[in-house]
Amino acid sequence: MPAARRSTQSAPYKCTECGWTTLKWVGRCGECQQWGTVVEASEPTGLTRSVAPVAPGAGRSAQPITRIDITDSPRRTTGVGEFDRVLGGGLVAGAAILLSGEPGVGKSTLLLEVAAQAARAGRRVLYASAEESTAQVRLRAERTGALHEELYLASETDLATILGHVDEVKPELLIVDSVQTVSSAMSEGMAGHPSQVREVAATLIRVAKDRGLPTIIVGHVTKDGSIAGPRILEHLVDVVCQFEGDRQTSLRFVRALKNRFGPTDEVGCFDMTGAGIAEVADPSALFLGHGSTEAGTCVAIALEGRRAMPVEVQALTIETKAPNPRRIVNGVDAARVAMVLAVLEKKAGIKTSDKDVYVSTVGGVRFTEPAADLAIALAVAGSVTDRAIPRHIAAVGELSLAGEIRPVTQAAQRRSEAARLGYRDVIDNRSKELRSALSDVRVRTRSGPREEAPDF
Repeated sequence: MPAARRSTQSAPYKCTECGWTTLKWVGRCGECQQWGTVVEASEPTGLTRSVAPVAPGAGRSAQPITRIDITDSPRRTTGVGEFDRVLGGGLVAGAAILLSGEPGVGKSTLLLEVAAQAARAGRRVLYASAEESTAQVRLRAERTGALHEELYLASETDLATILGHVDEVKPELLIVDSVQTVSSAMSEGMAGHPSQVREVAATLIRVAKDRGLPTIIVGHVTKDGSIAGPRILEHLVDVVCQFEGDRQTSLRFVRALKNRFGPTDEVGCFDMTGAGIAEVADPSALFLGHGSTEAGTCVAIALEGRRAMPVEVQALTIETKAPNPRRIVNGVDAARVAMVLAVLEKKAGIKTSDKDVYVSTVGGVRFTEPAADLAIALAVAGSVTDRAIPRHIAAVGELSLAGEIRPVTQAAQRRSEAARLGYRDVIDNRSKELRSALSDVRVRTRSGPREEAPDF
């Protein structure tokens, strides 16, 4: 028995996610609370032994950073402008890019379009699919018009075989779909196990760096939306992109959560259609109504990354005798709507406690930043008084509980985008407080051509 105890202590169990150790196996890590990541650790490797220094090879000596030559690492555009926007201008030689998103959001469709555009530009592309057969990918490529002789397909789940295809095809762009379905003989466990994901990703990244081969890796997500697999996966890659979208609408967004070669505040906008995925260079029209002036609508200027976009906020109020009136929202923050209604009633005298209130955005966009407060307040006020706000007025501002209108980030860019789209007047923090903003709407409306002034 003592011998068995010593054996257990010399080879404890270790979490592959965070490194936490324990003397006995448990199903859940006591540190990071992840399930199924505790495995038996290897024997001690003698970390106290000294390591003999090795001289660097020819051309690999350390040198001043000012002498590093970057002329051999130019950016290459993918041919998909919105994707290039998120990457910072295009693909960098040897870059490892991780693209994650919900199932069915369109990750494979987007990357097939990227592969086809790169092939049309004269670059050979290898698309390694571990989830679909080559016939299935070919059918989707025919539907989306992504057929080209320089686009090579391979359906493989073994990492060594994929690397063999890389040696044979010699591509200039490699796409692996997905890292959770590829396995390596150098690691134990089934495909998708944290140790397998780490080994596959590390090998693909090492190949990308050694050959200067841009590599795009597709990653799955868990139930809570985080990237499946060990956290080290996000640390290893150069760029982490999140592909987002609502299944009820065709609008899709690509955001950079990490980018070693560019900014992380850019957003790419796409429209998922039956013929594939299409870029939306100017998404302003998607989030506006048909141009008619109706009571209970107001346009706000939202900010997605560095891109300012007008969003139409609609409100509908109906009198009710129920003790608890309804507050139904879509695309906006329910807690902020409740706060705005309270400020309207207390500071502006617009009673909503006896009414059901419905607030929504047009086009399925989510507008949850504080800059939507003023537009929500004006839309609700217009619905209560049954007065329409003219089309040439937009509103941007955050409301405080004292009824003050506070400035928002990138205010100058929002006003510039509003002026570009024809909104002559922007109600913002220059009105100081909500009651002043309602008065400004009335004054500016009277100066407009044949517009009816809302009686707020």
